[in-house]
Amino acid sequence: MRVAICTLGCKVNQYETQAMEQELLRRGHTLVEFEAEADAYVVNTCSVTAVSDKKSRQMLRRAKKQNPAAVVAACGCYSQTHSEEAAGLGIDIVAGSGDRMAFLDLLERSAQEKRCIVQVDEALKRREFEILPAGGMAERTRAMLKVEDGCVNFCSYCIIPYARGPIRSLPMAEAKRQLLQLQSEGYREVVITGIEICGYGKDLKDGTDIVDLVEMAAQTVPEMRIRLGSLEPRTVTEEFCRRLAPYRNLCPQFHLSLQSGSDATLKRMNRKYDTARFMESVRLLRAHFENVAITTDLITGFPQETEEEFCETLAFIRAVGFADMHIFPYSIRPGTPAAGMEQIEKSVKEERAARAAAVAAEMHREYLLSCVGQRFEVLFEQEKNGHFLGHAPNYMPVSVEGTDLHNKVLAVEITGLHGDGLSGIIVEGANA
Repeated sequence: MRVAICTLGCKVNQYETQAMEQELLRRGHTLVEFEAEADAYVVNTCSVTAVSDKKSRQMLRRAKKQNPAAVVAACGCYSQTHSEEAAGLGIDIVAGSGDRMAFLDLLERSAQEKRCIVQVDEALKRREFEILPAGGMAERTRAMLKVEDGCVNFCSYCIIPYARGPIRSLPMAEAKRQLLQLQSEGYREVVITGIEICGYGKDLKDGTDIVDLVEMAAQTVPEMRIRLGSLEPRTVTEEFCRRLAPYRNLCPQFHLSLQSGSDATLKRMNRKYDTARFMESVRLLRAHFENVAITTDLITGFPQETEEEFCETLAFIRAVGFADMHIFPYSIRPGTPAAGMEQIEKSVKEERAARAAAVAAEMHREYLLSCVGQRFEVLFEQEKNGHFLGHAPNYMPVSVEGTDLHNKVLAVEITGLHGDGLSGIIVEGANA
């Protein structure tokens, strides 16, 4: 069977897609591009915003139109939280965000039986972590290792706890086994990912936490880079930094989820920290990690956000000096408390996003300029227009002249800026 998969949303979805792709190949199926003619189309959906829901529906309709005789299946967060709506699109399979191997069984059954199947569990009742194969399908440079699923933060704008259920963690022994497997397959970097990785271990009831996991990873595969996914600011403590700073293979790039730089807005968001605690996390990271890059997410135009609150946010992000930011105008997520709050006009949300993006661009350029003259070990990933592109440990993109550099880690002296990243020259005799 020729199978095409479209993945929407976060790194966890990307991880789960590559796991399904590996299993499909193992079962003897063929993978094709989503735009090609296929016997089965899978949309791994997202529901983080109403816009994500819309895109999920669009991709399912596109699949039906591409080949009306093909099996069209939905899995992921949108089909988990909106299963009836997804079934109303006339597709063949509606599954949720759990049990990916059972979903592939459904896919094979549907191809044979040609009947609609709806099989969605209750996410909030999940208690077991589904172990999936780690890795990546294409370029063997950076792999993902999913160590946690679920979230219990219940931010007022977010539906993900209802789509993913409570925290479940990958057992430490299995995480170690998968790390060693990735190393044997030639990967040079692994990204520790999950829905809320800071919750890792809370369900294991043995005192294990995310710091223990990262320590184990850094020790198990010392020749591989370890990069962390998004962190809750309260996780960054003196102990976190003291224990992890000695590991040179831990990438000094930390994505601290901010969302707003106004304490009043953070309270309405039901975030569990304030700006003072966030700034303390920033201080600790900069005190313990050399050349650290701190990145974040920001939502503008959250319900009831005043101009004064937004100006507080602008002042705060300037005070932090982020290396890079992802900025989103608030999008109503039906079914969440924030959807019932007094909303901000779309034009105001977008205007504030543009103002924040301008500040973010200035800070990003300042951070890039601070890298000029420094030497970084760069993991090279792809060739483009006569240059090889890769990433430094701080996740800044680096371009050099050269060929045949794929999956090599080489020392590069940064000489200037190149587009939205850096350019440099390879330091001969200093190969990593």
